[in-house]
Amino acid sequence: MTEPQQFEAFLRDYQNMVFSTAMRLLANPTEAQDVSQEVFLRAYERFGELKDSPTAGGWLKTVATNLSLNHLSRYRARWSFFSEMFRPDDDGHDEPEMDFASPVDVGEAVEASERREFVEQALKSLPPVQRVPLVLYHLEGLQYDEIAAKLGVSMGKVKTDIFRGREALRKKLRLKLADEPA
Repeated sequence: MTEPQQFEAFLRDYQNMVFSTAMRLLANPTEAQDVSQEVFLRAYERFGELKDSPTAGGWLKTVATNLSLNHLSRYRARWSFFSEMFRPDDDGHDEPEMDFASPVDVGEAVEASERREFVEQALKSLPPVQRVPLVLYHLEGLQYDEIAAKLGVSMGKVKTDIFRGREALRKKLRLKLADEPA
């Protein structure tokens, strides 16, 4: 296999992870695509080192996170809410259709999908100052000190923003549950 073919396979293997990392932080598909392209441009420049590295995925995730945070700091005024994340396509669908493994699993898969959508919608409505640290902590697995360093704020601010974000998320989820028919 030639090097361009190897890189194409590499890109296919990691593109979803890179895009979802950027998307969680940026909450804008176009900006997440731009960051993802930049990540893979950097990966192409270092492909000789990355192609056989067992840590390539971690490197890509770190670069995607850092580029997303850099983008946010450059364009703070343009931060958008998660509510703008999904826009209906031509068919009126907000998300791609799910493929189910078997009819037996359909109920469980639908319930899991609904729970995930339920939490995503609540997360979408949080302000970026709460959403970004929550995503970095809970979804990216960063520690408080790492988040503080990445965002250029004090660790106390990170703790406060995560606490407030959790509380706001908890309230939104309770309200949503209270509104649903029994």
